[in-house]
Amino acid sequence: MTQFTTRPELEGTFGAVSATHWLGTAVGMSILERGGNAFDAAVAIGFTLQIVEPHLNGPGGEVPIIAMRGSDATPVVICGQGTAPALATTERFRELGLKMVPGTGLLPAVVPGAFGAWLLLLRDYGTMPLDTVLEAAIGYAERGFPLLTRAADSIRPVRDLFIDEWPSSGAVWLDSGKVPTTDAPFRTPAIAATYRRILAEADATAGPGASREMRIEAARRVFYEGFVAEAIDAFYRREVLFDTTGRRNGGLLRGDDLAAWTATVEPTLSRRFAGLEVHKTGPWGQGPVMLQQLALLEQRGIADLDPRSDAFIHTVVECAKLAFVDRETFYGDPDFSDIPVDVLLSDDYARQRAASITDAASRELVASHLEDAARRLAIIAARAGSEVPEGPGGGEVTFAPLPAVEGDTVHLDVVDRWGNMVSATPSGGWLQSSPVIPELGFPISTRGQMFWLDEGLPSTLRPRSRPRTTLTPTLVTRDGRPAIAIGTPGGDQQDQWPLVVLLRRLLHGQGLQRAIDAPMFHSRHFPGSFYPRDYQPNRLLIEGRHDAGVLDALRGRGHDLTVTEDWALGRVCAVESDRLFFRAAATPRHMQSYAIAR
Repeated sequence: MTQFTTRPELEGTFGAVSATHWLGTAVGMSILERGGNAFDAAVAIGFTLQIVEPHLNGPGGEVPIIAMRGSDATPVVICGQGTAPALATTERFRELGLKMVPGTGLLPAVVPGAFGAWLLLLRDYGTMPLDTVLEAAIGYAERGFPLLTRAADSIRPVRDLFIDEWPSSGAVWLDSGKVPTTDAPFRTPAIAATYRRILAEADATAGPGASREMRIEAARRVFYEGFVAEAIDAFYRREVLFDTTGRRNGGLLRGDDLAAWTATVEPTLSRRFAGLEVHKTGPWGQGPVMLQQLALLEQRGIADLDPRSDAFIHTVVECAKLAFVDRETFYGDPDFSDIPVDVLLSDDYARQRAASITDAASRELVASHLEDAARRLAIIAARAGSEVPEGPGGGEVTFAPLPAVEGDTVHLDVVDRWGNMVSATPSGGWLQSSPVIPELGFPISTRGQMFWLDEGLPSTLRPRSRPRTTLTPTLVTRDGRPAIAIGTPGGDQQDQWPLVVLLRRLLHGQGLQRAIDAPMFHSRHFPGSFYPRDYQPNRLLIEGRHDAGVLDALRGRGHDLTVTEDWALGRVCAVESDRLFFRAAATPRHMQSYAIAR
């Protein structure tokens, strides 16, 4: 009997694309069909998603990318996470009377890293010129695109803020002072004009006869050293605007911060699991937390558990509780802190941590046995959730009072006929989280809210350091060849939902679409990553499609359940490659993600 899935188990022999918006997916496949490779397609998708999902990412945001050529032995990470301004110190925030970095406005801004990361990927791994991969994004911004209902729902709660406090945002996102409708094309021509100016100035700077790579590098300099950086500098020096603190504050970001930053290429961190190698970013992202979960799950015999059972869900959740507590305790920018990654990913460490797991749900934040872990966790637990926003909201689901919303970022995966593969999770620069810079048409990332202002933590705010982001694409290799690219929006859920999909796929042979469609769950047990950093100890969110007996058994184990709507949790996208076919899958949840394989 064929297992029902909401969409076909897509297979093909040419390539596969999956993204959180159908227009991004279509643009990516069009690039492949024009002869581009997976990296060209990923860049084109990334720029398109900035336009068509403006409430989830934008030109002023960031992106981590994991990329692998089919001929290479291992993937690499391209870090497009911008750093804190040089002026952003804990002392400066204390002078303002703040105990946390606000979630909105000018103060939490970091260097916008997405542009630099996409251009690095295109220059060093792609084949097409920048104007070709920007063509679709510019076209949608100029001629219009269908505004998602969820985008309009993100604008609605901040309409008055845009009118009264952030008029530059109102000029872009409101229609004569009203929330735009979704029944007519929506346009962001100022963003298109910015990209066209970047292209023109790059061509002029590079000069006749310049190579593709030289033109891409010239465009990067226009953004980080030219008129884009100048506009950001002037705006953040000049404006004093309302934010989450309930008062007006100026900004700390400067042109020098942009000029000093470049995207970097780094090795992945990885762990062998079920005969494959799972690759993640470094501890400046939450990526290693998936690797820790896999290590803990192996200790708990996850391969022997029915993925539909309460024992499986309980084991996954209890391992997540331990791994995410370690994320809070140990993760941060390794350029500024000594992160014991080798220890955290070791079997011996997982064995000691897993020993605390029982058949009953843990209600405590269980500190690691490593030195100083208990002190750090006590600081975090005492601070997390201690501030309540006085103004508009703060985290990735910024401002929008949509209790069922878990998606707050975008994601894309691509594999091409040469076996090249890429997974990327763009985010930041949300239309509702910071004011638009008038000369550019877009806002800047507020990722700085993820820093702690308490001293002595790996993620304590330090000038020019990276915030410990939640953005975490995944690339899996088999025998040294790209096999699976997978990821999701979702903040603190980003290394929970894809993990479950991978377990279903790798341990139980479920097709990608079936594994994504199956009922989802996640934990809210640990401190959140976004202002005001609250958490709900022992809270387990679980879709109502789970068997009633399973829900009762989880309650019997002591889990505090919140049973959600049947299709509320997860926005996972994925592509896969083996020696026979390329495959693609995308979540039906929220009715906008899409996948193509041909």
